[in-house]
Amino acid sequence: MQATNDTPSNGEERPIYETITPGLRAFLTLIVMLGAFMAILDTTVVDVVVPKMMGPLATDLYGIQWVITAYMTAAAVGLLLTHNLSMVLGLKRLFLIGLVIFTSASALCGLAGTLTEMISSRIVQGFGESFIMASAQTILFAIYPPKKKGLAMGIYAMGVSFAPSLGPTVGGWITEHLSWRWVFFINLPVGLMNFVAGLFFLPIVVRHRQHLRFNFVSYLLIGSFTTSLLILLSKGQQLGWGQSNLIVLLSYAAAIFFLLYLLSEMFSEHKLIDPAIFRNREYTLSMGFYFTTMGLSIYQLFYMLPLYYETLKMLPTFDTGLHMLAFAIFIAMVSPLAGILSDRFKPQKVLVGSAAIYLFTSYFLIPSLNYYTPSVRAAVLTIPLGISLGAFFAPVSALALGKLGDKTAQGVSLMHYLRFLGGSLGTAIATNHLEKSQALHFENIGLLQNPAFINQWLNQRSAELVRFFPPEVAAVKARILLGTAQGLQARSFAFQDTFRHGFIFALIGVFFLALLIIDGSRRKKGQQAMASPKT
Repeated sequence: MQATNDTPSNGEERPIYETITPGLRAFLTLIVMLGAFMAILDTTVVDVVVPKMMGPLATDLYGIQWVITAYMTAAAVGLLLTHNLSMVLGLKRLFLIGLVIFTSASALCGLAGTLTEMISSRIVQGFGESFIMASAQTILFAIYPPKKKGLAMGIYAMGVSFAPSLGPTVGGWITEHLSWRWVFFINLPVGLMNFVAGLFFLPIVVRHRQHLRFNFVSYLLIGSFTTSLLILLSKGQQLGWGQSNLIVLLSYAAAIFFLLYLLSEMFSEHKLIDPAIFRNREYTLSMGFYFTTMGLSIYQLFYMLPLYYETLKMLPTFDTGLHMLAFAIFIAMVSPLAGILSDRFKPQKVLVGSAAIYLFTSYFLIPSLNYYTPSVRAAVLTIPLGISLGAFFAPVSALALGKLGDKTAQGVSLMHYLRFLGGSLGTAIATNHLEKSQALHFENIGLLQNPAFINQWLNQRSAELVRFFPPEVAAVKARILLGTAQGLQARSFAFQDTFRHGFIFALIGVFFLALLIIDGSRRKKGQQAMASPKT
């Protein structure tokens, strides 16, 4: 089953997709997707077990959040390395190295006894994840013929979109039946089998490797900018956006590092990011659509829905995961179909359908969820969300990467970098909006209350509680009960506001999609005009 490297008589190397059989292509897809699925599953599977780690690692909620922040920061920074490393090492070696780093770091995470050990291990794990994700998508793109690029991206989308949704369910089940440490240990046998299969069967995708020509100055500057920005976004709400010296310092640092990076790229002979990639208008506009819709809108819903089930509906962790499966299953079902439709009817048409469903869902269906919505009904209302997400990633990837040629690897790296950056920004925006909206509604509910009715209600509750507590304690508990009910209602309103807030960014994303369609229509007319005979 090993792929061959046939060379035609004219000396030109045949593309990989011409040298492998359909059976081998399917097996290679399984190898690549297993690694990608394992890596991206770990981004959300840890979210639900974070509270379980605080005791064993002797830290509080603020400290344990660094377990997530460190991973995201390392993965984002690592992605900026992958394009240059793939040209030096080759995609196969980069994928295998990523598996070794990720799997080894998973073992260290499971054995961690202190918060410092856990954060250090998660940083290493994040670098491994970046190597796996960037190389996996590029390998998939290389082993499928041009007419099936959409199918390839549909298969990849199934992992990228389905894995984050499945994470809470898997994490909840493992924690409930084993231990939170097994969330990491489960990667060991999977990673080992994946490595052995990849070592023997993955083809050499980049046959002509290059010497390392890497702009370390630009990398350090953009890495410092990314680190400063992600820490700023993750800690801004906790420390206060305008009240913490650290937040102000990080804001200035991020701005300075970014400006220095731009200057470095302007005067550098070897660019870290080739600016020529942005001359491809399909790629540039697709990335604008991807960043605003996926990062700033969809990631808000990925973040908010588990919070809705756990903190407002008061569902256990495992039940929350089961409710998330309602739309996750449809993501898995629709993703390959969307890839096939992209190949047959063009990606733009599939994206229009996906965007229409997502706009309707994000404005009418998801914002209708509140405290009183039955949990089963809430899960059913998220099914159109799964359909729209399943039809999103494959066509946008095929459209963005389809004409990049030898710049595909860099395009993939930038795409995942924007996913992390946009996701972090979207999560921070959602957190900030939720907290502000809850405080505003809590205050407004108090202002709208009838004092006479409230006093009557408090007296009635105090009279009921006085049978169990002294009168002074009964009066205090009645007020606490009123405050709890008021806070619950305020949080219900705040979730609805924040859900609807994500629609705004989706609408901005549709602007980029409209530009894509207009640009494609103009080029098609231009080509037809050039092809038509002159009279």
